[in-house]
Amino acid sequence: MYLNCHTYHSLRYGTLSIEELVQQAQELQVSTLALTDINTVTGIYDFYKLCLDKGIKPVVGVEVRNEDELYYITLAKSQSGIAEINRLLTAHNCENSPLPGSNPDFREVYVVYPLENVPEKLLEHEFIGIRPEQLNLVFNSLWKRLIHKMVALAPVTVRTQRDHNLHRILRAVDHNTLISKLTEADFCKPDEVLKPVSEIRDAYRNYPQILANTEKILEDCHFSFDFSTPKNKKHFTATQAEDEELLRTLAYEGLKKRYPENHTAARLRIEKELKVINQLDFCGYFLITWDIVQYSNKMGFMHVGRGSGANSIVSYCLGITDICPIELDLYFERFLNLNRNSPPDFDIDWSWQNRDAILQYIFDKYGRDHVAFCGTNVEFKYRSIFREIGKVFGLPKDELDVLTTKPMAEHEENSVVRLVHKYGKLLEKFPNQRSMHSCGILISEEPITNFTALEMPPKGFPIVQFDMHVAEDIGFEKFDILSQRGLGSIKDTVDLIRQNRGISVDIKDTALSKDEAAANEFLSRGKTIGCFYIESPAMRGLLRRLKCGDYKTLVAASSIIRPGVAQSGMMREYIFRHNNPTQFEYFHEVFKEQLGETYGIMVYQEDVIKIALYYGGLSAADGDILRRAMSGKGRSLAALQKLKDDFFISCSKLGHPEQLSKEVYRQIESFAGYSFCKAHSASYAVESYQSLYLKVYYPVEFMVSVINNQGGFYRTEVYVHEARMSGGIIHNPCVNKSLFKTTVYGKDIYLGLMHIEKIEGRIARHIPEQREKAGEYKSLEDFIKRIPVGIETLQILIFIGAFRFTGKQKNELLIEARLIMSTYKPECRMESLLEEPPKKYSLPELERNTFEDAFDEIEILGFPVTCSPFDLLQTRFRGRIMANDLLKYHKKQVKMLAYLISRKHVPTKRGTMFFGTWIDAEGEYFDTAHFPDNLQKYPFQGGGCYLLLGQVEVDFHFPTITVLKMAKMPFIPDPRYALDKEKAYEVHRKINEDVSMTWRQPYPQESEIGLPRNKMV
Repeated sequence: MYLNCHTYHSLRYGTLSIEELVQQAQELQVSTLALTDINTVTGIYDFYKLCLDKGIKPVVGVEVRNEDELYYITLAKSQSGIAEINRLLTAHNCENSPLPGSNPDFREVYVVYPLENVPEKLLEHEFIGIRPEQLNLVFNSLWKRLIHKMVALAPVTVRTQRDHNLHRILRAVDHNTLISKLTEADFCKPDEVLKPVSEIRDAYRNYPQILANTEKILEDCHFSFDFSTPKNKKHFTATQAEDEELLRTLAYEGLKKRYPENHTAARLRIEKELKVINQLDFCGYFLITWDIVQYSNKMGFMHVGRGSGANSIVSYCLGITDICPIELDLYFERFLNLNRNSPPDFDIDWSWQNRDAILQYIFDKYGRDHVAFCGTNVEFKYRSIFREIGKVFGLPKDELDVLTTKPMAEHEENSVVRLVHKYGKLLEKFPNQRSMHSCGILISEEPITNFTALEMPPKGFPIVQFDMHVAEDIGFEKFDILSQRGLGSIKDTVDLIRQNRGISVDIKDTALSKDEAAANEFLSRGKTIGCFYIESPAMRGLLRRLKCGDYKTLVAASSIIRPGVAQSGMMREYIFRHNNPTQFEYFHEVFKEQLGETYGIMVYQEDVIKIALYYGGLSAADGDILRRAMSGKGRSLAALQKLKDDFFISCSKLGHPEQLSKEVYRQIESFAGYSFCKAHSASYAVESYQSLYLKVYYPVEFMVSVINNQGGFYRTEVYVHEARMSGGIIHNPCVNKSLFKTTVYGKDIYLGLMHIEKIEGRIARHIPEQREKAGEYKSLEDFIKRIPVGIETLQILIFIGAFRFTGKQKNELLIEARLIMSTYKPECRMESLLEEPPKKYSLPELERNTFEDAFDEIEILGFPVTCSPFDLLQTRFRGRIMANDLLKYHKKQVKMLAYLISRKHVPTKRGTMFFGTWIDAEGEYFDTAHFPDNLQKYPFQGGGCYLLLGQVEVDFHFPTITVLKMAKMPFIPDPRYALDKEKAYEVHRKINEDVSMTWRQPYPQESEIGLPRNKMV
């Protein structure tokens, strides 16, 4: 009887989760249930599985609406019927085809019209839905003749009056209006609840034909789905046999390039892998990935294949990855094994500049009917919930700001805020909109609309209507096409080196960057600002604590920095054992045998699985459950609980000490979702080392490239500082030297016009393009003639010193600009055939304060260029101790003057503590810790310079200052506003700091961990 049920996948309309809908149907002993969400099939696969689990026949379809107008309800007779519905929605979403208001072209779909939208002609498969309250209309002669075409329509949208209130709030959010302004047409009726079947039958008891029609439709609709078969594109060539032959040929061609002749271990491993790959029918998957990489190489793009795919020597020989699995003892079974029926999962990174070109190639090569991005449900979040509901109830902006920025406990107590809290809690985890998965691409064997409708987000590539978890569940494995700025920095550096020095660096030759003494020295000292993945304060601190001086230690560091390892205390213990290899015993012989390389510490996902199997005695199947839990896939709490029970039962049978087993499982549990497989860490380490190699040997070009790729962890100012520390001479933007991006001539670095925020990107690009076309600008007047800028843009360029080549002072240029601009209009300017000599003006000499330029730079760029921030201080004190001396002052107090780079907020039981990163007057970095009680007396007060008093704590070669007192030091007043005291300190607020936040507790200290360092028997 239920032809029209909504869940919360009917965005900003439905109020029930799929689980709640199906559970309620089971309680009411409903035998058949139809899910018809509005314009989406997002929930049909979860709905199907849940219904079968509860003994309910699932029927699926879609309620088709054009904005708020209900056209009709569609119900699929079969799987091909779903495909028909999907194609209708896809044409509307992706090609802007109008939704047909009536008689859509269906063959395997029933269509049910609301009484308000019945077409003149009803086709054989089309019916009219009659709600119980509309039955009296059947006596009307107009409708009585169509009773044979009528079905019972009892929509389901809510459960209770509270749900109906929530539904009205969602409708107001969707309409962006006050709830009081909604009309009855904007929301559903309060009685759209799941009623007992007997109540529905009773309402239609006088119309047996209507009931019979309804039952007939539900009986005719059959939705079945095979979740076990892969849905990805099966073959790269025409057949499996051809795929196998091509993959074998390519693997052996790669073997010759990657390994010495007659490398027995590599050859044996290739044969072993090819056998498994072919047996699982995954040759096509490897070849499609290889094809994408081949296109990338042809275009000169850089890529990094990472993730568990780097466990495969076939991937290595095909050039998909650059990690030798033999060198690092990576086992293929972590990536593929005969117990796994889902395709392998390749994660491949490209530069953010090249990713769209790769995506375009994939869509063009494999066809838009077969390629789409994974979707993702963007849920209502804390801030958006309170803001949206507050707007619905008419709260003003300032009150909305309070709701969204302060904890609930600090919100004002009144009736409206109570309502916001009440319904806000109900909205948590509700999907708010569908968006594009950041990287997941599906390439299907069948047309992808056989499984889902597609949508077209602003990015321009179609997305499916379900997320990656559903995609994997129904038999798709995504290709992860990722982008990052680190690769862009590497590629741009290589290009700059060739351009600036005439040197060609083959950065893809990984042998270059695995055993370089100078690079290892930088690594051990944490001199890694700008380098992919290893530049954050936490990572630089870890590198110093480990005195990390080789590639393999860096691989381990890339994993132990992850939250799972760090929070379990294993990072701390690894640091201790690395520095004191003779001061511990292995917990148990299994740890020595399996984890000797990492001092008996679980560092990688593989280590956790090894311990579960070899210490805990778990089965390979349980090991796979653990792997999936650690990678965030299919986290079944029930499955994990069973695994835990099995683990302790097995440990007891094996005679392991109970306390050790508890500690081991605590460590295992802490890894879930927050650890890397070893191959992933190795891939990160390769790219980190490539970055570091370039930073060590070509520091100026490297830092320029980092700036141009818009950095990483830090703001542009920090990378400009690092470029200066690397020997670069920094120059402000210049119309005759600068490009859109920052550029370098020898060691002279000219900041790009892109860094001047108030100048349009179009103009910033046009200035160097016009210079390239018609030569350098000869004067301010020549520039004005050639570039269509207004006086505001011109003034900004003058203030930043972009016309210093004229030899004139800024004051003089400003006056000259106004005189010239009075006779030119930007839209009328054009190039002259005859160049007139510039007019000469006689202007009075005007004096400028030495530091006026620095304040211009802060205002326009956000940081000073012509001087250091320390030069702008009112005090000449520069600190008694410098960062390079801190190792000598363990447990001693020091007084330092420092410029704030970044701070990180970390919650603790006693309140929020901060970790700060600073530079001293010599430009060297150091770190501080600020505890909650100290911060109450000595808080941070924004970007700038501070006087610090603190105690030095040297922890395994890494000094940190625990701050006891802190005071922000005043800068000189802005000399440009010497006569205006208010404005004299206005620009100071533009001095920045990098602020980050984590909700994880601080890493535990050694005393808090209590790990055994002696063998437990």
